[in-house]
Amino acid sequence: MPNHRAERRSSPLPAAERPSGPAHRRADRPGRARHHFRLPGRLPAVPTIVGVVALAVAGTGAVTVGNAPAQAPTFQLSAQGQSLAGTDAVGFVGGPREQAISRDSERQAMQDAAETKLKAAAEQDAAERNAELKSLGRAAEARAGEIAKNQWVLPTTGYHLTARFGMAGGLWSSNHTGLDFAAPSGTPIVAVANGVITKTGSAGAYGNQTIETLTDGTEIWYCHQTTIGVRPGETVTSGQQIGTVGSTGNTTGPHLHLEVRPGGGDPVDPYQALIFHGVTP
Repeated sequence: MPNHRAERRSSPLPAAERPSGPAHRRADRPGRARHHFRLPGRLPAVPTIVGVVALAVAGTGAVTVGNAPAQAPTFQLSAQGQSLAGTDAVGFVGGPREQAISRDSERQAMQDAAETKLKAAAEQDAAERNAELKSLGRAAEARAGEIAKNQWVLPTTGYHLTARFGMAGGLWSSNHTGLDFAAPSGTPIVAVANGVITKTGSAGAYGNQTIETLTDGTEIWYCHQTTIGVRPGETVTSGQQIGTVGSTGNTTGPHLHLEVRPGGGDPVDPYQALIFHGVTP
């Protein structure tokens, strides 16, 4: 028996049937299961694994380590957001389309401002022209008022002309020096223009006479009156009654003998003087 055990202990197993040291020892330990597994093929190289992880990080934006998600780099996310928003790193419009729109808006604003200035200048010019026209209008109205006040009028009404200036005949010692307005006795006689009465009274062949001096020095003689209604020094206006038609002095019937003497000198044709001042006998 002892020899048999010794032989059994000392008889070695063949090398092909002997298990390796660590596996043999683990198998000899009681209470532990024995597992045999093999990795498929060859393990990939470390750089290949790192590249795969980097692609996963770039695609998902985060890498999970344990239980906490890892955030993508702040600069990368900010750049992506700026690219989507169309702005640069400091928040200004960066696209060419937006810049062109901004330039167009500025040009439109400048054009609107220029048009506003031109419109304001035109309105100011129009207002100034209107003011000048109003001033000229007021001056013309004032002048028209003065002209109306100095406007000559016919000396009487209901008349007919019987003797004109320059006529010759036995009724006059020389050529006729005035214009005769034949009218019924008592017909009113009015001043032909504004002036001052400088003489009244009987004047020989002229009969009852009134002399009016105008502002330019012209004398108007009213002769052969029946009555005289004004006194020397009295101011009269155009159309104001100063007497009545009569036949005093050297006459053949009631009429008004009218003479016009510029500057108090020699007489001129009363008909032409009246025409010159806008009155037609």
